[in-house]
Amino acid sequence: MSSPAPTQMNGALVAEGRPVTVPDFLSARSRGVRLTMLTAYDYTMARLLDAAGLDGILVGDSLGMVVQGQEHSLAVTIEEMLYHCRLVARGVRRSLLVADMPFLTFQISPQQALENAGRLIKEGGAHAVKLEGGVRSAAAIAAITSADIPVMGHVGLTPQSVRRLGGFRVQRDASKLLDDALATEQAGAFAVVLECIPADLAQNITAALKIPTIGIGAGPGCDGQILVTHDMLGLYDDLRPRFVKQYADVGPAILHAVEEYSREVRNGTFPGPEHAFR
Repeated sequence: MSSPAPTQMNGALVAEGRPVTVPDFLSARSRGVRLTMLTAYDYTMARLLDAAGLDGILVGDSLGMVVQGQEHSLAVTIEEMLYHCRLVARGVRRSLLVADMPFLTFQISPQQALENAGRLIKEGGAHAVKLEGGVRSAAAIAAITSADIPVMGHVGLTPQSVRRLGGFRVQRDASKLLDDALATEQAGAFAVVLECIPADLAQNITAALKIPTIGIGAGPGCDGQILVTHDMLGLYDDLRPRFVKQYADVGPAILHAVEEYSREVRNGTFPGPEHAFR
């Protein structure tokens, strides 16, 4: 007997208590549900994001910047991705967990791509993987999906191409962007991230695809949105993309709390009697 269709509650993708699946992502557009995704790199943040009802959580190679303090994501390794993915997986009960495939873990050959994708699923606990590139990555996507591993594509500004692109720049080649998105879909991806693309182009690409598009700096015409959590919470200010809306300013709150703690320790007011054992 087939499972009942997911019930939409308060605009959510699935009913409370049921995990989000790849088929849920694929059905979102027809049901008029916009997909929500953010990034996580550890257990504590993953628990919070999952409890908030996100449809998807991405363990992004953006950890190279917001966790490791590097200028880009190129140095992130598969072992580091596996480590962070395991941490996040322990905190996820509802959201679809997607793991980034870092630089040079899928570009060498389709076989290499399949092996590393398999590690992220088996060892990392991911539900799906994400890899950059459209036409140039189609063979890798096809190899991975042939093993029934779900793949999310990523076209437009692909951060692993930062050296070729000359920086983090808006991508405006409409013909190439559409070709990349279509190649990603035809290779078997279940969704595709559109990054730093003019809103009208992103809307046209979305209309041309059957799979959902997840925008980041691609306007409101996509089927869903994703942001780096550290950006939207005000935890990372080394780079401030125009497309980020800051929903909280947690960084200064942490700074104030630590300063207050230090003052109380130094002046002897912490720990007080209520914090001591008798």
